[in-house]
Amino acid sequence: MTTTDDASGSAATPDATSDSAGAGAAHPRFAAALGELGLGDLAGRARRFPEATRTATEAAAAIGCELSQICKSLIFAADGVPVLVLMDGASRVDLDRVRDALGAEKVTRAKADVVRETTGYAIGGVPPFGHRTRTRVLADRSLLAHDVVWAAAGTPYAVFPMEPKDLVATAGATLVDVRERSE
Repeated sequence: MTTTDDASGSAATPDATSDSAGAGAAHPRFAAALGELGLGDLAGRARRFPEATRTATEAAAAIGCELSQICKSLIFAADGVPVLVLMDGASRVDLDRVRDALGAEKVTRAKADVVRETTGYAIGGVPPFGHRTRTRVLADRSLLAHDVVWAAAGTPYAVFPMEPKDLVATAGATLVDVRERSE
């Protein structure tokens, strides 16, 4: 959901009065992108929170869901070219596995200015699609373990729910296994 790859933390029960739902919750650029994709109803399901949902842990706590139900949108540079990796909130990305999946020589985290330039959004609010530029997208298979996942809606304060298979398809992602392996 974000470019903060935080694999720690636990979900908390949300305060029912602490969030607001509706089209105004999503970033205007993201709401417009949803409309262009024929997914305008998703903008109406976005939820805005008074506290940041910048990290997967913060988002899961605000929503009241499992950490793994958060879809992180992480931007990396593969041989200098931006690539988006969609990862569940409880896992970390294995850069070697991303490198192998892309056939790249070098994969690094993208700098904040590259994230904003590529996606049009600030770190912590990068949605899984609706970006300023088209990039290659990889989605870790772990996202498919849930009926619904939550992703950033263009700001560090807003999220939206979506079925993972639809999210992967809408993002134009290739399904891969790029999670760090448990030792």
